[in-house]
Amino acid sequence: YECSVVIKQWYQRRVRGGEVAPFHRRLLYAGLGGVCGAFVGNFADVINVRMQWDIKQPEAERYNYRNVADGAVRIVRSEGLATLFRGVGPNMGRAALMNIGQAAFYDQTKDTLLHWEVIGDNTAGHFTCSFIAGTAATVITQPFDVVKTRVMQGSRYSGVIQCIVATAKEGPMSFFKGFVPAWIRLSPQTILTWILLEKLRKVFPAS
Repeated sequence: YECSVVIKQWYQRRVRGGEVAPFHRRLLYAGLGGVCGAFVGNFADVINVRMQWDIKQPEAERYNYRNVADGAVRIVRSEGLATLFRGVGPNMGRAALMNIGQAAFYDQTKDTLLHWEVIGDNTAGHFTCSFIAGTAATVITQPFDVVKTRVMQGSRYSGVIQCIVATAKEGPMSFFKGFVPAWIRLSPQTILTWILLEKLRKVFPAS
């Protein structure tokens, strides 16, 4: 998210002299920010998924990483550096859509509802917009989240395409497995993030 904010502020201040970015550019900034963050942090995501997956595995098949550093070293030694980027494609896609849902949709929803005078620029209005943004982010990212998690778990699939095909054979709703827990996790995070950020914007207005 921070990457998308930096890109958006650079555009508004340096390129357009403070002009508010249109919706298609907000989508672009949010997506680029998500892609950059996902690429840099993919190795940690791989290790995190495996550590969580260990709980469901027989003891003999567990990775048993002690921490992130131990996991990274052991993966590079036994499986190669490229394994740290396993699932980076769907992870970047997911992160791009996550940022679009949380950031671009929030900004656009807020501007639209304020223009229609449906909400005020207050806590209740910010709650409404962030609730919509959190829900949108969950809906558009869940298919990517399912594929990303399955690919990162290990050698069950040879690649992203095989994983997508195998998941599709289980039915369209298989791409939305875990939707409710994901929504319960993401929506409060989005709501709290934006309400607090809006408060900070008023305390520390942009110069």
